[in-house]
Amino acid sequence: MAAWTRLRETKGRAATIIDLYRLAAAPRGLQPHELPREERLALARSVVPAIWPGWEITGGSERADPITVVEYDDGWPAGFEYWRDRVASALGPGARRIEHVGSTAVPGLPAKPIVDIQVSVTDMQHESAYVPDLEGIGLQLRSRDALHRYFRPFPDEPRDVHVHVCEVGSNWEREHLLFRDYLRIHQHDASRYARTKRAAARRWADDGWAYTDAKSDVILGILDRAELWAAAHGWQP
Repeated sequence: MAAWTRLRETKGRAATIIDLYRLAAAPRGLQPHELPREERLALARSVVPAIWPGWEITGGSERADPITVVEYDDGWPAGFEYWRDRVASALGPGARRIEHVGSTAVPGLPAKPIVDIQVSVTDMQHESAYVPDLEGIGLQLRSRDALHRYFRPFPDEPRDVHVHVCEVGSNWEREHLLFRDYLRIHQHDASRYARTKRAAARRWADDGWAYTDAKSDVILGILDRAELWAAAHGWQP
């Protein structure tokens, strides 16, 4: 743990949970993915507060859905519209912005068959203004941290949508919209990201933390280029 903390201090966001697995696995002659799943889960949860300040999960929200990446589905925009309308109806003017984000928002990009929706609110800390209403339409609060709130369907429902609540004008809001808009018009980076996603899903189908972090280097590189593009073209959310 101490070694990973030093690595995080040095590399910042580029130090991942997979690096922690590697530190635990190497003395036993194992590869990171060869650690038992329960051990990986415990390791990941031990450092998540350092990655996501204020992170905590909601009791009774566990799911064990395997991670799969599939070819782009022309039905994903309609899936977004369906859930957007439900979220808009539930939250009313409290939802300052409702956006389709993530890979399903980029035409042609392979993705997990789960639509990601970003909802911007004025005050994320005021959970009573949106948590009960989102749970009323079948979206359970899974976790909270200093940057956003994460909702997904209750464990006995199909997992076809994720909802991320953030504050309007926040860096979280901006970064996810920039990433989406950049990939929509930069095919080379979209293709590179697609290859990375497929490889991550093959290696980490049982580990959501590692699946996400296996994409970190590519995502951070794309974001660096996206920032240059945004500055050059006057992009705004």
